[in-house]
Amino acid sequence: MSRNLDVSLLRAFVAVVDAGGMTAAGARLNLTQAAISQQLKRLEEMLGAVLVTRERKAMRLTSAGERLFGRAKRLLVLNDEIWTEMTTPLYEGEIRLGIPADIVNTYLPAFLKNFAQTYPKVQVTLLCSSSAELLDLLGGGKLDLIVTTEEKTGPGGETLAIDRLVWVGARGGEAAFQRPLPVSIGCSDCAFRAPIREVLQAAGIEWRSVSEITNADAQVATTAADIAVTAFMAATVPSSLEILGPESGLPKLPPFTVNLYLPRDGGTEIARELARYIRDSIVERHRMAA
Repeated sequence: MSRNLDVSLLRAFVAVVDAGGMTAAGARLNLTQAAISQQLKRLEEMLGAVLVTRERKAMRLTSAGERLFGRAKRLLVLNDEIWTEMTTPLYEGEIRLGIPADIVNTYLPAFLKNFAQTYPKVQVTLLCSSSAELLDLLGGGKLDLIVTTEEKTGPGGETLAIDRLVWVGARGGEAAFQRPLPVSIGCSDCAFRAPIREVLQAAGIEWRSVSEITNADAQVATTAADIAVTAFMAATVPSSLEILGPESGLPKLPPFTVNLYLPRDGGTEIARELARYIRDSIVERHRMAA
């Protein structure tokens, strides 16, 4: 005779092992400690084996529990994949997404990978440009949604994160001490350009522009070569560069916001779905970093 495993019991068992106890497992699954204990007991009765023991207030897997644990996790993954596949609306078509080049490597991979796995028939076309241009393109109907970096969130925008704008230089570099200060800065509508100019002027520091294109690769290259300093949001600083502290003598820069915009009419249903992935990914990233 065939026998059927109760997925909810397996989920409780895996949660107990992963969380290290029944109380913590209950918090993960939004269940009481008593409910988790009862589910684990039912699973053990069903399988006819003790799965976990408590030693000095710690949960420990028995040999039977060890045999079950890996298989149970795989079954739960497959269960959740099937549930998602069968309950997710089938979308097709294209979404035009705009995002500034300086934050694309930090934020885009996480949400885009997950979105593509869930909606494989949706093509995401990416445009990297300055926040000002992206806002114009969205208003003109040429983009379906955009992510921007701005000092303040504009009308209709949703703030996803607030981050420090920081000075960045080559590791062990000397560019920050040169005068006039060499700065790798974006083009005329780069969001960081105005605050950089204003704080340097207020501090009485003369400066000169080394690069005036809104291209993150060019800014990283000139900075890594120690022929300039530049500015990035703290969460997006490339690992090859370092944040310059007060010892550099450079003035403090203002915080910036990471914002999400949809068209005034709310956009298409699939664009709103991509917006949800973007929102969840960026908010969670900054929550974990806090």
